[in-house]
Formats: sequence, C-alpha cells, structure tokens
Amino acid sequence: MNRVVLPLMFLLDAVLVGVFATFGRGAHSEGLGIGQVWGTAWPFLVGLAVGWIVVLASRRDPATVRSGVLVWGATLVGGMLIRGLGDGRVPHWSFMVVAALTTGVFLLSWRALRAALSRRRAA
Repeated sequence: MNRVVLPLMFLLDAVLVGVFATFGRGAHSEGLGIGQVWGTAWPFLVGLAVGWIVVLASRRDPATVRSGVLVWGATLVGGMLIRGLGDGRVPHWSFMVVAALTTGVFLLSWRALRAALSRRRAA
C-alpha cells in the first residue's frame, strides 16, 4: 500500500466520523461549534485509531471491506465505551443502533465501492 494513500484513507475515515458527529448533533438541535462536535466525535475517533492500529499491525489492507468491519467495530465499541465511562451510564439503545448503522454505512461504503471498482477493472 502506498505511503501517501494510507494517511488519506485514515483521514477519510476520520472525516466521516466527524460527519457522523455533526449530523447527530444537528438532528438533536445541539450546538455545531467545533468544540461541541469534537466533544461528540473524539471517543469515536479514538476507537477509529485503535481499529486502524489493529489492522495495520496485522498487515491487512485497510481498504478492504473485511478490514473495514474491524475498523467499524473498534470505532463503535470504543466510542460507546468511552462515552459510557465519561458520563457513567450506558448510551441509550437507540443511539447505539443509529451510531452502528451510520458509522457502518460511512466506514464500509467507500471500501465496498473500491472493491466493486477493482473487480470491474479486473474483468
């Protein structure tokens, strides 16, 4: 994997987590200032970083859907655990469902699209 492409893929994932946090705050009519969005996003960004570290340490291609599932799981679980520790309670089940679906779509869709385009070029 190209040394320039890896940071760009991580940056794409991080931006998508930021978009998730921004949309979530907007849907609940919460503040959209940088600090406010950061307060929502950072636990998930920590989880994202952990997922990327695991993928890279295992020498997997982070652009595959399989690696994306691992990154997604780490992002979601890490984000929920940190949020839960921060306010001392388990996040509401509806938030967990929406977060799982939204981050799943965001983190897996570009990988699935890349895989489909690669298969198409190979054919």
